[in-house]
Amino acid sequence: MDFNVKKLASGAGLFFTRAVQYTEEKLGQAEKTELDAHLENLMSRADCTKNWTEKIYRQTEVLLQPNPSARIEEFLYEKFDMKAPSRVTNAELLGLYMEGAAQEFGAATPYGSTLLKVGECEKRLGAVEKEFIQTSAISLLTPLRNFLEGDWRTISKERRLLENLRLDLDACKARLKKAKLAEAKTAAEQDLRLAQTEFDRQAEVTRLLLEGISSTHINHLRCLHEFVEAQAAYYKHCHLHMQELQRDLGRLPDAFALNSLHSVVTPGSAAEDIGSPLEAEPLKIEEVQAPATGTRKAKVLYDYDAADSSELSLLADELITVYTVPGMDSDWLVGERGNQKGKVPVTYLELLS
Repeated sequence: MDFNVKKLASGAGLFFTRAVQYTEEKLGQAEKTELDAHLENLMSRADCTKNWTEKIYRQTEVLLQPNPSARIEEFLYEKFDMKAPSRVTNAELLGLYMEGAAQEFGAATPYGSTLLKVGECEKRLGAVEKEFIQTSAISLLTPLRNFLEGDWRTISKERRLLENLRLDLDACKARLKKAKLAEAKTAAEQDLRLAQTEFDRQAEVTRLLLEGISSTHINHLRCLHEFVEAQAAYYKHCHLHMQELQRDLGRLPDAFALNSLHSVVTPGSAAEDIGSPLEAEPLKIEEVQAPATGTRKAKVLYDYDAADSSELSLLADELITVYTVPGMDSDWLVGERGNQKGKVPVTYLELLS
């Protein structure tokens, strides 16, 4: 009990001494030992790393989960070491609603069949989004959080200890200046040497930890590359799913053309004589000739499987010749590779010249 009281009293006295030293420094009544420039630069760099890492971490969280209530729920599950339930993405939910509507309106109707196709695509987009969120959480969020909750806390603790030892050192310097008697000077000098040794040792420990920030940057750089790869894969898959959906919708009966035909064409009318748009001959790719001017080279960005004989299959990174044909949809070009020819989607190409 006596030991605890003495320890408590000693700790209180040390805290008071540091408080007095700190106050006098702020008032300009006491000298302050300045850290060397290298250590100061390391501290500034570490503070900058911590601040920007925190901002990037928070905004990445918002990007992956815009709903603040959902983020709080996930945070609580994590803190209580519980597995969060699988959450349905907004795209998946939209897909489910569309499929339900299709069943109500009739899956065989133009609207119902289109709802089914779009709903299936939205569910696939939601699944891709869910995979992207999981991958990004592992590749980027977790390393950033580990730094903030692990390395940075250790650095902060050692820096606080260094500051306390610096206050002790300066308090010893002040006592030595005020000592008048030889015995008091001797005791003050001994305390100063001990304080200086402890301060120097802690400064070295802190310096080593702060120099580890360079390794942190390298680690976060690798994580950033992984995040970019995951994001690129996510958008690529979304793009491919949307391209597939557009092709599927293009094969469905054109309800707009049918409605227009029914409302305009009547037996014996001029429109009946000239024929309807549905009866127009389709573009025959094999009969299309490359123009004398206007052809361009294009680099293929992604693999593409032709949906029918009028289209040209593509391989990523290959070069082909492309040109436009009057009357063709602006989303398509005619592509040629040697003796092969067919329609190719513009979004799969990078036009070079």
